[in-house]
Amino acid sequence: MTVTTESRSREEKLLLTVEEAAHRLGIGRTVMYRLVSTGAVESVTLGRLRRVPSECLNEFVSMLRSSHAGDNQSATVA
Repeated sequence: MTVTTESRSREEKLLLTVEEAAHRLGIGRTVMYRLVSTGAVESVTLGRLRRVPSECLNEFVSMLRSSHAGDNQSATVA
C-alpha cells in the first residue's frame, strides 16, 4: 500500500515549528515565542531545534477556555 502525497498532507504533524504553531493559533510569531519562553505553551528541543507538540496547542486553548469560564462564573455570582 502506497501513501500518496495528498493523504500525507492530510495527516497532522506531531511537532510544529514555533511559526507553524503561531499560524495554527492565529497569533503572531513574537507572541508565540513569548508563550513558549514563559512556559505557557509547552515545547521540546530536538538538538538545536525548538518544536511545539500539536497536542500542547489544544491543551493551551482548553486552559484559556477554562480560565475564561471561571471569570464568567465569578462575574455572574457577584
